[in-house]
Amino acid sequence: METSVSYERSTTDETENNRASLPLTWRDYIEVTKPGIVKSNLIVIVTGFWLASAWSDSFSFLLFLVTVIGSSLVMGGSCVLNNYLDRDLDLKMERTKERIIASGRMSARFALMYGMGLILAGTTILGVGANALAALLGLIGAFVYVVVYTAWMKRTTHLNTVVGAVSGAMPPIIGWAAVTGNLEQGAWILFAFLFLWQIPHFLALAILKSEDYRNAGYQMLPVVKGFLETKRQILLWTAAVIPVSLFLYTVGVVGKFYFVTAAVLGLGWLALAVAGFFAKDVMKWARQMFLYSLVYLTGLCVVMMLNAL
Repeated sequence: METSVSYERSTTDETENNRASLPLTWRDYIEVTKPGIVKSNLIVIVTGFWLASAWSDSFSFLLFLVTVIGSSLVMGGSCVLNNYLDRDLDLKMERTKERIIASGRMSARFALMYGMGLILAGTTILGVGANALAALLGLIGAFVYVVVYTAWMKRTTHLNTVVGAVSGAMPPIIGWAAVTGNLEQGAWILFAFLFLWQIPHFLALAILKSEDYRNAGYQMLPVVKGFLETKRQILLWTAAVIPVSLFLYTVGVVGKFYFVTAAVLGLGWLALAVAGFFAKDVMKWARQMFLYSLVYLTGLCVVMMLNAL
């Protein structure tokens, strides 16, 4: 038996060493930036840019490209540093243990330099090609995500989701600021809307991944306070999203079609949040909440742009 265990261990070590020695490909350099997260954030950057363009009655395709490229680099670099800082805990979770930095395929030192380089490049592009405010907002978002959320709060308190939502709410106002150079009322409403949306969205995900988070030692709300308290928080934050989403109409940024769509989709999300207290299969309900939140945000962003005034 001892011989068998030793053989299995040596085989595993040999496999991991072989994997770590594989040369990096261009796909690896992209994968470590979490392109899925970057692409999802681009939706709200484009929305903010589009609404500000309609608000100011001006649109520049070159400025649009600069904003998208600069923001993507800042977000990608922030995600690299997130992977860099989380590499020890990533090894403890099934879904993350094969990540390129955690597995050793990309050295931690190189990842640190790569992430910082992407952030510097993105900030420079925003500052030179757009304006200083857009660049500053990008830096603030990166700092909150990397330092405050990843390095500190995710390991120490369940409030990390709320604080982390600050960085996630930056993309639409970066897009807005790139156009106008200011943060008008519409920009702040976009910020508040996305801030509030993120919390029930990520709390639903935290329920789905609660065992992984518990094993890794992350202080997520479902792990620390349990599912019932998480459901309460989801309901409260979902209820808060609805009126804020309607404020865009009251300040004249979007039209009536958006108002009706936001009200209907918001009430549907609220009803689903209430249903969680009666759900027999919590994981199934959490998955429905998570997927609905994506449909809700994507749908409203599309309608915002179609119904911009």
